Amino acid sequence: MNSGLNFLVAARQCEISELEQLALTSELVSVIGRLVHALQRERGISNLFLASRGERFGSQRAPQVEECERLQAEVMARFDALDTDASRARNGARLFNRIAYVLQALDGLPALRARVAALALTAEETTAAFVRLIAGLLGVVLEAADSATDPEISRALVALFHFMQGKEYAGQERALGSAAYASGRIDPERQQQWRHLVDAQDACFQVFQDFSDAKARGAWADQHDAEALAAQEKLRRAALDARLSSALDPNASLPWYDSCTRRIDAMRKVEDALAIHLRSLCERRIAQARAELRDQQASLQALQRQAAASDAEPATTLLSPSLSPHLERSVLGMVQEQNRRLQAISDELATTRAALNERKVIERAKGLLMASRKLSEDEAHAMLRQTAMNQGRKLVDVANTVLSMADLL
Repeated sequence: MNSGLNFLVAARQCEISELEQLALTSELVSVIGRLVHALQRERGISNLFLASRGERFGSQRAPQVEECERLQAEVMARFDALDTDASRARNGARLFNRIAYVLQALDGLPALRARVAALALTAEETTAAFVRLIAGLLGVVLEAADSATDPEISRALVALFHFMQGKEYAGQERALGSAAYASGRIDPERQQQWRHLVDAQDACFQVFQDFSDAKARGAWADQHDAEALAAQEKLRRAALDARLSSALDPNASLPWYDSCTRRIDAMRKVEDALAIHLRSLCERRIAQARAELRDQQASLQALQRQAAASDAEPATTLLSPSLSPHLERSVLGMVQEQNRRLQAISDELATTRAALNERKVIERAKGLLMASRKLSEDEAHAMLRQTAMNQGRKLVDVANTVLSMADLL
């Protein structure tokens, strides 16, 4: 019969396996970040191209598409490297479903690009298509964060996901503003959408601040470009404060795009630093777990030798019939220490995942409102936010109420 220490060793081996799979997932997250950044640039360029009726940014599209295709191939290779064995994949159903959606969306990119080149789409339609694709890619990152079983890695993934999501909202703002300025007009609906994107960025970056370490927060502060921020804010205010009778200056589309791009490129540097930290963290935790496994294996071998040589009295407990009471107490101490460690991990993971669960609840409530009331995503979010403000409640509490009334909507 196996002793308790045998099972401790087996538990540690499972932990290492999970960490190794998480390391692969973290590499995937890093590559996804690079692809998302490239797609965000393509979206912005495509918007300016369409809004100008093909008169500008045509020469920039081709190299940007090539960059996206190169990074797409890297992401596909990372997908292929994932362990799809259902018995071993943690959170596999949701993660693999997200990946399946992304693969389908990526298959549709060539047709989308052909329609952009033919000026057969509006800037709004193109933005919506890219937003859906990028949302799918970020959904993979979300599920990766939710699958993490190590608290420190989980916190790093939560921070990275929310930073990437905030950067995506910044990219959407760039695209919306580029189209508005290039067309020379803006309406109240676009202004409301613009305000939502600004608020959404602030919310995401706050979660990033809450879950990141001091070094990451410092890197984010160091990347703030005062000149670019001032230029962006000036043009943002001009658009958001414009009245219906006021036209936007089409010549401001390029300065707007450039100021936003400088800010987003700075975000990309922070994102790279977060991804490097995540990889380093995975490597360190795997090395630590392997060292602990070697220690446990050495302890097991020592106990087995002692048990074989011992003339001690028969065992009287259930841990192992082959070990003496003294040796069993040693094993029991290891078991208790492992249990305390796992409980601490569980408690910390619960705190970390609360941020992810809140986001999922809000997204589900938005989806329900969109389906039941035929609202756009921005309208659904605005309804939730306004209700929360009117009632003095948290957004997630309002979202939970909406979900509880699903049968009545």
